[in-house]
Amino acid sequence: MRTLYLDCGMGAAGDMLTAALLELLPDKDSFVEELNALGIPGVVFTAEKCEKCGITGTHMKVTVHGEEEDDTPHHHHGSMGDIRSIVSSLPIPTMVKLDILSVYEEIAQAESHVHGVPVEQIHFHEVGTMDAIADVTAVCLLLHKLAPDRIVSSPVHVGSGQVRCAHGILPVPAPATAYLLRDIPIYGGEIQGELCTPTGAALLKHFSAEFGEMPMMKVQAIGYGMGKKDFPRANCVRAMLGDRSDPGDTIVELRCNVDDMTGEAIGFALERLLDSGALDAFTVPIGMKKSRPGVLITVLCREDQKNTMVHLLLKHTTTLGVREFPCRRYTLNRTVETVDTPYGPVRKKVSSGYGVHKEKYEYDDLAKIAREQNLSISELSSKICPDS
Repeated sequence: MRTLYLDCGMGAAGDMLTAALLELLPDKDSFVEELNALGIPGVVFTAEKCEKCGITGTHMKVTVHGEEEDDTPHHHHGSMGDIRSIVSSLPIPTMVKLDILSVYEEIAQAESHVHGVPVEQIHFHEVGTMDAIADVTAVCLLLHKLAPDRIVSSPVHVGSGQVRCAHGILPVPAPATAYLLRDIPIYGGEIQGELCTPTGAALLKHFSAEFGEMPMMKVQAIGYGMGKKDFPRANCVRAMLGDRSDPGDTIVELRCNVDDMTGEAIGFALERLLDSGALDAFTVPIGMKKSRPGVLITVLCREDQKNTMVHLLLKHTTTLGVREFPCRRYTLNRTVETVDTPYGPVRKKVSSGYGVHKEKYEYDDLAKIAREQNLSISELSSKICPDS
């Protein structure tokens, strides 16, 4: 699986993400030329080599009518209508336009919540200027070109202290940034300043499938996107693109013990769990307190299914509590092929990975033919595949 990992140990901003992703491309100059040919009003992109704490990377300089954002504190403040008009005119794929607008919708919802006004009345003081449109467009277009199957981001360092914005001096993270980063792991620290901007937060929220430690992957390209400010740590976003060939994924194992349920009731509970999407549900006979025979019910599910499965266990069994065990599973890659045989088509399950290859005919197909031909399963298998 082609995986992109974004290391946000010094936060994230639109220009930093742009520069980090740019470094992953084999032909950086051509892409910068492509950005400048988009016709974003007054915008010019320049990729500059930059060094922070001994690390060399790229800083993406964006000027609007010849001036950078920091030099022009009184930019025109755009509305969602202005943003839609500009984006609709850009010569980029429709999916990229939809990503850009989705990112701005996230920002608009955050600003609306913070300021207590409808989305269409929002004016983007921090993120609505042309340079921010340029950053969002560049990131969305870069990700379209890189086409990772999955994007994973680290927990986000937001900085600490205060930040000056259009409404005055606000705590870090700024209210809109804090709202955007709900349900995302964040942390502060000794670095004084705003490390994660609203634009960076919205881009991470829109594109990241998960936030956490770097997954096991074979890294093929690394990019460093540098911020403008200097800190005791290298002020950059690091992007790592590679192959997450390890199919292991984290799942949850839920368990409960029961000693006062009938077999029929336990069977019904297992059916409800499996029908609701459990990866597996099974029982094991156990000995319980007072030498009573009992049953251990185990359910395997994904993290986002956990609450549903706990509810079903408590509803359909007599248990008073459920235990949770996070675990990692490793699975073979599986496909289903259809094989033509003298008896008709038969489905075959093919599994591979970790240097292992397995094939197995679908039991239901074999059973149907065996009944029709008055054969045993083993007799039919030997006729279809005599070498097995």
